[in-house]
Amino acid sequence: MSTPKQVIEMARKAGARMVDIKFVDTFGTWQHFTCPIEELTEEVFSEGFGFDGSSIRGWKSIEASDMLALPDPATAFIDPFNAVPTLSLTCTIHETGTREPYIRDPRGIAQRAERYLEATGIGDTAYFGPEAEFFIFDNVQYDSRANGCFYTVDSIEGVWNTGREEHPSLGYKIRHKEGYFPVPPADTQQDIRNEMALTMMQLGVKVERQHHEVATAGQAEIDYRFDTLVRAADAMMVFKYVVKNVARKHGKTATFMPKPLFGDNGSGMHTHISLWKKGKPLFAGNEYAGLSELALYFIGGLLKHARALCAICNPTTNSYKRLVPGYEAPVNLAYSARNRSAAVRIPTYSENPKARRLEYRPPDPAANPYLAFAALLMAGLDGIQNKIHPGEPLDKNIYELPPEELKRVPQVAGSLLEAIEALEQDHEFLLKGDVFTREFLEMWAAMKRKEHDAIRLRPHPYEFFLYYDV
Repeated sequence: MSTPKQVIEMARKAGARMVDIKFVDTFGTWQHFTCPIEELTEEVFSEGFGFDGSSIRGWKSIEASDMLALPDPATAFIDPFNAVPTLSLTCTIHETGTREPYIRDPRGIAQRAERYLEATGIGDTAYFGPEAEFFIFDNVQYDSRANGCFYTVDSIEGVWNTGREEHPSLGYKIRHKEGYFPVPPADTQQDIRNEMALTMMQLGVKVERQHHEVATAGQAEIDYRFDTLVRAADAMMVFKYVVKNVARKHGKTATFMPKPLFGDNGSGMHTHISLWKKGKPLFAGNEYAGLSELALYFIGGLLKHARALCAICNPTTNSYKRLVPGYEAPVNLAYSARNRSAAVRIPTYSENPKARRLEYRPPDPAANPYLAFAALLMAGLDGIQNKIHPGEPLDKNIYELPPEELKRVPQVAGSLLEAIEALEQDHEFLLKGDVFTREFLEMWAAMKRKEHDAIRLRPHPYEFFLYYDV
């Protein structure tokens, strides 16, 4: 849907009785409120829906809380999970007095990043193709109190269930790191992933494939077609919404937490990126792996700012339990056409110049996609503007490098605190074009420090195993 009139006609034909107004908060969670369909007029697309922003994490204080949600007609779909026919619209957030875009609205930040790209003259379109992995569990329980804490997740696929009484137990369990790509009956979730994929397609997300991922216990991946920065982030929000709600429909639970299991692969969000100008790909050329010099400079910017990017692209304490060597984790700040432990991989599936792109592998699906994609674009553009060459590619097996050679390969941040400190030292590239603001980044760092401290101050269950008898 490209116009308000078309959206209203779409709602009429579908018999919609309600309209659901969705927007993304600071940390990447969809929020919503719902109105009768009679409230949806052509004027509201420019005038907005008023709401109180004081209870949204990291947003307004209570004395200045009035905000406007302006629907984007291109995001319209009929929500498949509501009993009452309901039209869904994604919004950007504006101030009530000035009607200016709200500087902390992640979707607005992503829109400013797209405008900044055009203003540089380097290109006019940035395409992003995220690959978000996730787990589908049968049960999850957790608690944290002053006198104790625990968590437990379970899946009928989990290798730890080989001895469970299942009346009968059939024995098809996926061993650690062997979930890529066994057919059924070992893969028990083909049908649920198909339903997720088909539902996404119904809502306008162009799915390319779905499959079981490496880990035991229901790790999954569904890939969708690349799109422009804001549209790719919009699709990621629909993606997560569908995955979680289809799982719930089947009595299961889905999580995008980067590392829910010890001893097996975590969930990443490898992100494919390319720049275009006037319909022509800018990353194709005669340099390494068929890249252009401009693409190499883009990689140079990503690698230079990688540790700071971690604070936005790997924004949880749990993120750094995934970013460790040995689990296909892209911890090494290098680029390669073959090496999946390098932060930047150059896909070589096709020789078509239009397919030439790079894959930035450190991000995980806990990231707010609007912020993550905007930050990645800004880092790459900084590399182009300052002609930051990434050096020589690393095509060796990093895990077999001698220690003295491995020490010379820089790595991503090792913790959320390290990432925050890196962002505090290295953020000027994000401020260009007023895409991010200093005030936003200070708020982000302060709230992420609180998360770090919340974990740091609590005893860990494994500490009792190690230290109780000291």
